[in-house]
Amino acid sequence: MEIRQINYFIKAAEMLHFTEAAAACFVTQSTLSQQIKQLEEELGMMLFDRIGKHVHLTEAGGVFLNHARQIVLDVKKSKQAIVELNNLVIGELRIGVTSAFSSVLLPALAPFSAKYPGIKIVVEYGTAAELEHKLKQAELDVLLAFHEQTDSDDANLEMEHLFSSRIMMVVSKDHPMSDLKKISLTNLAKVELILPSKGFSSRDLLDELFHKARLSPLIKIEMNNIHSLLSLVDDGSWATILNEKALITWENLVAIPISGKEYYKQAFILWQKGGYRKKSATLFIQELIETLQLGKT
Repeated sequence: MEIRQINYFIKAAEMLHFTEAAAACFVTQSTLSQQIKQLEEELGMMLFDRIGKHVHLTEAGGVFLNHARQIVLDVKKSKQAIVELNNLVIGELRIGVTSAFSSVLLPALAPFSAKYPGIKIVVEYGTAAELEHKLKQAELDVLLAFHEQTDSDDANLEMEHLFSSRIMMVVSKDHPMSDLKKISLTNLAKVELILPSKGFSSRDLLDELFHKARLSPLIKIEMNNIHSLLSLVDDGSWATILNEKALITWENLVAIPISGKEYYKQAFILWQKGGYRKKSATLFIQELIETLQLGKT
């Protein structure tokens, strides 16, 4: 059963004249008659009583007409839904984000949502490992994370470098150390710190740096929520160590470089390798990049 056969049948049922119906469908009468005959054979019922040049619907034809019209309507709705989805009128965009990426993500959400109000945005936070697993399972459309790119990176992921961000000591403008131009790793080990929990990329780097320097940092609080961590630092009495991009939306915080070798975290856009990339996802990444560029000016 084909849509064109159903359309021919509907037109013939409405006009009750095969020649006129064929003309309205821009086909020959023989073509229309043949297609309707094939439809009748598939259904196993006669849809028309043919009496000379005139035709009448059979009981089966009357029943099928109601369903045929609904079929055509559903097809039109389906096509429209796909057109709307392609034009970003409707749909869902699932973004995975590591907590340290939150300040980078948030400024792009409002302008993107304003441009494409029919898109429902679902943001899911987690560790890089947790989110990468979900990306591979197609539970996320795109992932934004700080990640160390190595030769042994998973073959199931495609990575696009977004930016580099220095690891800095972070304090509020009211903190006694806020005027420092830089701080050594040795002196940093003497500062009471709030740090991300183990498993966060910045925390893993810090543990490695302190271990190599044979230093033991004064960790007073560990948290797996970067926003809450920065809120405590913002109060003025604590310090933390994070990548400087995490401070984009925090006007009362200052980043102080660690003297000696500069330490960087690399930010990437991660996709499922070979998977379908939603148009909404690619446009959101464009919005994110534009927002980052505006932040530099």
